[in-house]
Amino acid sequence: MGLFSFLKNAGSSILKDKAAANDEANAAAEANEAAGEARTASILKNMVASSGLAIDNLDIEFDDGKAVIYGITSSVDDKEKAVLMVGNVDGIGSVDDRISVTTPPPTSQFYEVKSGDSLSKIAKEFYGDPMKYTEIFEANKPMLKDPNMIYPGQTLRIPNL
Repeated sequence: MGLFSFLKNAGSSILKDKAAANDEANAAAEANEAAGEARTASILKNMVASSGLAIDNLDIEFDDGKAVIYGITSSVDDKEKAVLMVGNVDGIGSVDDRISVTTPPPTSQFYEVKSGDSLSKIAKEFYGDPMKYTEIFEANKPMLKDPNMIYPGQTLRIPNL
């Protein structure tokens, strides 16, 4: 055994070829991920846009579980509903709300549903009257389609009355 000497810049370029192939594969993977995130942003934007909420200049960006939502509205209700619609989608870890409200009234509270909760139980806790569950239901449309279909971990908007 011993030390063998070779000309460094002569011979097969297999290492360069492998490095270039790896760079190309990494670039392709990053492009696929970016395309997937762009598709997710587009789906979220279409979901909010088709909900009937009055948000002008709506735009949504998505990156690594975080959605950033932009727009202008005159309704805090519509702003909060849009944030909840996006935030309650599987795969969304956080929502950066950048929707401007032109005439902001008092803001609502948010409540995370716990096991055993119902809208009437939540209404009794916040308003002292379980029959005001319809206010909470209406404040969370179109995310909620049925007042009996809430689940633990879901975030609801509790409007000020």
